Amino acid sequence: MSTYQAIADPADRVGESPVWDARAQCLWWVDIEGPFIRRCQPNAVSASPASEVWQSWRMPERVGCIALTATPGQLIAAMETGIALVHLSDDATVGLQWLARITHPAKGMRFNDGRCDASGRFWVGTMVMDMSLGSAQGGLYCLDERGLTGPYVSGLLTPNGLGMSPDGRTLYLSDSHPKVQKIWAFDVDLASGQLSQQRLFVDMNLWPGRPDGAAVDAQGHYWICGNDAGQLHAFEANGQWVRSLSVPMPKPAMCAFGGAELDQLFVTSIIPANTAAENRGLSGAVIALQPGVRGLPEPIFSRFPVSS
Repeated sequence: MSTYQAIADPADRVGESPVWDARAQCLWWVDIEGPFIRRCQPNAVSASPASEVWQSWRMPERVGCIALTATPGQLIAAMETGIALVHLSDDATVGLQWLARITHPAKGMRFNDGRCDASGRFWVGTMVMDMSLGSAQGGLYCLDERGLTGPYVSGLLTPNGLGMSPDGRTLYLSDSHPKVQKIWAFDVDLASGQLSQQRLFVDMNLWPGRPDGAAVDAQGHYWICGNDAGQLHAFEANGQWVRSLSVPMPKPAMCAFGGAELDQLFVTSIIPANTAAENRGLSGAVIALQPGVRGLPEPIFSRFPVSS
């Protein structure tokens, strides 16, 4: 088991989208089913669990993922019916301005995993919430000054694993549904916002766990949560395995580098549907690891739709 520190008590039903805000030295994340956006204050990553201070904001819809903006306390939130600019006040109130709405191709859908690229665009996937249906109605979309465009990738069941290479020229995307369990890489044209050259990066059917959320370190290694296996896996830019780490929960959901030196890896988690299952460990908690490598600053969303 990897050495870790729990920075938030087991509380999240579906903990996702950890984002480190280097300006405020705090961690943001979501509990999709809460539905909450949460924040861990700067002293929450100290060595003393007693110093943990975190706050929650209840949202009007499930939030699949978030992204930073240039304004402190304002985030981009991709929810069920659209993507909004949200202002989160210290008194737990939420101000919301819709930037883009979406008409999903099927009922019961929402946005899921998302990440900004180096140019300030926001890439985000959609999915049918009931994974048991195995419905490939999901797609990968992009939010920038053009508004919400796409899908750039269609036929997705559970899009996840979005991440960008250090040079910003490669986008990674996984489908974590049990029927798929693959990770792809794409070339990104940052000038035009177009994707090309889709290719298989890693077939996660060959590795423990389903490919959930991901992060890329400063060396270009792609870290993916092995959901259902209690592991994180790191791969080189050519898809070669680097190493795996065990975590104290069976369903790690997404990871993000952070901390003052960007040398911590924060991991959110999901409480299994079978809550009586043995070895749940810290299911629902957020933990911090010291993986021995540094990450990269989280890109900030800056390309607001012209009509907004």
